[in-house]
Amino acid sequence: MRKPQFGALPERERLELIKKSPHYKDGKFRNLEEKPTITKGYSMLGEIWTSITKEFPHTEPLDVLPSVKTDLKSIPANENIIVWFGHSSFFLQLNGVKILVDPIFSGKASPLPWGVKAYKGSDIYTAADMPEIDYMLLSHDHYDHLDYETVTALQRKVKYVVCGLGAWAHYERWGYTKQQIIEKDWGEKVQVKPDLAIFAESTHHDGGRGFKSSQALWLSFFIQSPGMNVYYSGDGGYSNRFKQIAAKYPAIDWAIMECGQYNKAWQSVHELPEEVALAATELKAKNMLPVHHSKFTLARHPWNEPLERISALSQGKAYRLATPVIGEKVRLSDNTQQFKQWWKNVK
Repeated sequence: MRKPQFGALPERERLELIKKSPHYKDGKFRNLEEKPTITKGYSMLGEIWTSITKEFPHTEPLDVLPSVKTDLKSIPANENIIVWFGHSSFFLQLNGVKILVDPIFSGKASPLPWGVKAYKGSDIYTAADMPEIDYMLLSHDHYDHLDYETVTALQRKVKYVVCGLGAWAHYERWGYTKQQIIEKDWGEKVQVKPDLAIFAESTHHDGGRGFKSSQALWLSFFIQSPGMNVYYSGDGGYSNRFKQIAAKYPAIDWAIMECGQYNKAWQSVHELPEEVALAATELKAKNMLPVHHSKFTLARHPWNEPLERISALSQGKAYRLATPVIGEKVRLSDNTQQFKQWWKNVK
C-alpha cells in the first residue's frame, strides 16, 4: 500500500478544508441520499460466492475491437469534437479548449500488473498521442478512472486538473504542482474563459484506492459554452439528480452517460441501461453518448450487452444515440453524422 500507484490520503490543511464540506461526515464523504450499496435481497457474501462458483459467458470479446486512430494534435481549434478511448476516457475540444476526461492508457484498470486488462484493440492511444491539455477532469479516484501510469506521463502536458475534494493528495504525490490542481465540491465552478465554465456536480457513487474508502469526492461535470453544452455523468446509480441537473442547466446538447459494468446487486452505484435511457430523457439531452463499456470487464454481463440494450432502449427517444468506435471523431455540431453498430461484427 506504500507504492505510489495507490495514491495518498489528504492530510493537514487539505484535510481541514475537506472537513468543512457539507458532504463530509464522520470521516468520509457521503452521497446526498444514503442507501446501501448492495440491493435489498442480495448480499456481499452471496455475490462473492456467485462470482466464484458460476460461469459468465462472453464477458470479454474474442476479436480485436475495431478502432480509428485520430490525430488529436492536428484537429483545428474551431472544431467542437469528442474522441472516445473506450471505458470512460475521452478527449473533448470545445470552443478551442482541450479537455481530457478520466484517461486510462496503461492497458489495465488495477494497481497490480496481473489485474483487470484492457480488451485487445481498445488501448490504441498513449499519453504521447495527447496534445497539450488545458483541463484534465477526474470524476472519481477508482482505478478504472484514475490511472497512475497515465497521469504521471501526462503531467507536463496538463495545465490544470479539476478533481473532487480529497483527490489533491493523489496528484501531489505523483508530481503535480499546487498551481495545477483545482479541487472542487459539488455545485462549485471553474471559470475557464469569460464564456466557458466547468461546473462540478453530484453523482451517487463512492471512491477509494485502498482500505479507507470515500476520502476523495466523486463528481459529474457540466461544461457550459456558447452554443454547446456538455454533461458527463461520471459513475453513479440512478437518482432524482438528473431532473435537478436539467432544471439547473436547461440546455444540454450532449450527455455522456455511464452505461456498463452494472448488476442488479449493485444497482445503487451503477445504473442499469433502462435507467441510463430514463436519465438521458430526464436531462432533456439532445444527444447521448454511452460510456463505461468496451474496454474492461468489471461486471458479469456480456461485454457488448450495454451497447445492445441501450440501442434498443433508445429507439423512439427524444435524444439521438451516438455509438462511435474507439478513436472516431464525434462532431458535436453535426446532427447528420451517422454511427454504426460496430459491435455486431465482433465475436
